[in-house]
Parts: sequence; structure tokens; C-alpha cells
Amino acid sequence: MSEHSDFEEEVDDVEDSKYEHHHFIAGKEQKPLRVDKFLMNFIENATRNKIQQGIKDGAVTVNDQVVKANYKVKPLDEISVSFEHPPHELLLVPEDLNLNIIYEDDHLCVVNKPAGMVVHPGHGNYSGTLINGLIHHFENLPNNSSNRPGLVHRIDKDTSGLLVVAKTEHAMSHLSAQFAAKTSSREYIAIVWGDFEETKGTVEGNIGRHPKNRLQNAVWSGEDANKGKPAVTHYEVVEDLGYVSVVKCRLETGRTHQIRVHMKHIGHTLFNDERYGGDRILKGTNFSKYKQFVDNCFKILPRQALHAKTLGFEHPDTKQWMSFDSEIPEDMLQCMERWRVYATHAKEN
Repeated sequence: MSEHSDFEEEVDDVEDSKYEHHHFIAGKEQKPLRVDKFLMNFIENATRNKIQQGIKDGAVTVNDQVVKANYKVKPLDEISVSFEHPPHELLLVPEDLNLNIIYEDDHLCVVNKPAGMVVHPGHGNYSGTLINGLIHHFENLPNNSSNRPGLVHRIDKDTSGLLVVAKTEHAMSHLSAQFAAKTSSREYIAIVWGDFEETKGTVEGNIGRHPKNRLQNAVWSGEDANKGKPAVTHYEVVEDLGYVSVVKCRLETGRTHQIRVHMKHIGHTLFNDERYGGDRILKGTNFSKYKQFVDNCFKILPRQALHAKTLGFEHPDTKQWMSFDSEIPEDMLQCMERWRVYATHAKEN
């Protein structure tokens, strides 16, 4: 099998990222025990070799410090683990999930993923994922470089929108190369906090694991600016709704949480993005009625306000350019309409 570029897409959280997170706090009566042996007692289905390799890769920290396998766990130590591949990932079970396939031929298909669906199995989500549905619908899907059937790119669990899936080895190789070479086209629609001084802009900044919160990514700056991976996001304001704005974002690269990180970096955190602090009021008044209004909007849109709306790429066989568009989901539309009415009322008063 040829090697494929496992291009990072706007991917998610504990459930839907390429990492599997575990967090343990040693008991008060914990006797000194090698950390690799300690983790064998707590991580289901993980082999000692996998744990030791993770420790070598720096995936295990104790009290926020990377440790070696011979570190002795002590009472009240906080141990965090971030595996690249979850122990269960090869235990794939086909499931009939009624996928919304908007295009299909012998080489590929395009799926419109709903918010809430995890793309591939990971910690806490070993069923009901897009891959479970894909292997039910298709036989002999090619694996990408992470041994995930059909996946060319990924999007977050709570991000809705379009994904292309490869059905042949040639399609996997060709499509992956396009994503790596930045010749594919992807545009997202987002609702973000705040209004913009400029209606268009570009955010550039290397993205890497947050130094203090391993469940987040961050833009590295200052002396650490060269850490992480280069990332470029182009944005344009679609609609100013007062305390929030609707923007479209075009990805030039595809790093983990890229839009979520870049938008927060420029002061426009995604609306109701719990992971990055958008699930609280970041702009607006202190009036109780306003707080109630925002809470109602959170209930209407109980996720980060992000949708992968368009997708374009060269067909791996015909070489023709293919473009796909999807409707903005109802939860985002309802939220936008609520803000539209609020903004109009605010101007009138």
C-alpha cells in the first residue's frame, strides 16, 4: 500500500481528535509504582508496549511534566495520557447509521456529517461513528496512514458538514495529496463573538498543543512562534449581528481545531464553543434579559457554531474539478435569526 498523507483537518476534542485522553489522580494510599505498570491497571485494552511507546513519545505527563517509564507514581500524582491511536481503534464494527451521502461513484463519496457524530472511534466513542457507518455501507475501503478506512480528512464531532471519503487506494493517495498540497477547497460558516473592524482578513500563526491545557490547541507566539505547525485561515464577514458576527472561513491549511483556535486568537471565539470559552457571554450587556436571550440561543445551538459548507477537489480519475455545497443546519439558522431580530430591535431602540 502506498503511503498517504494523513492531513489534519478541523478535528475535535477528546472524542474526535487523533489523541485519546486519560486523566488519573493517584490515591492517598498509593505505594510507589512505575508509571507504565500503574497505567496498565487503568487503561482498558492497552498493551504494555503501547504504553511504553507512548511514554517514549512524550504522551504521558505527571503533574504536567513529561516522565520516563521508570518514574514512580506517588500519592496524589496527576497522570495524563494522550495516545495517538486509541486501544479500541481496530475493533471496528459495521453499523447502519443512515449516512447522508450526497454524491457517490466508484472512486469516492461525499458525506454531509451531522453535528454530534464522531468521525472515527476514540476514547469513549467506539460506536456510532462515521467510520462505523462507512464500513457498513462500503466494503474494502482503503486505509489512510493512520489505518482509518476511507478517511481523507476529518472534522470535529460537533462541527457539521462535508467530508470526502476515498473508496480506492488510488483515490486515497490522490485526494490526500491534494489536501497536503493545499489544492483542495474548503469553506466553513461560523458564528463568532464580536464585530469586526475589517470585513476581510487572514490569520496566520503556528498551531500546537496548548502548553497548559492539553485538551486545547493554541497559536504559538514570541520566542515559541516556530513551534507547532503553520496554519493559515482566510475569513470574511457575511453578516454583522451586533454582539456576534457570521463569517465564512477558507482554510489554506487544516490543523487541529484551526478555525476555533485562529478565531479565538483574534478575539472572536466561536459562539457556544465550550472547549475554547465561547459558551459564556463574551460581548454585550449585563442586563438579565440579555443573559436570558443568550442562554436561549445556547439551547437552540448546543454546540460550537461551525459548519463545513463547501468542498472542492479534483476527481482522482476524471481529473475534473468537483464542487459541493451544503445547506447551513437548522440549529445555526435559528440562532442566526434570533440574533438578527435582536440586532434589529437594538438599533430601533
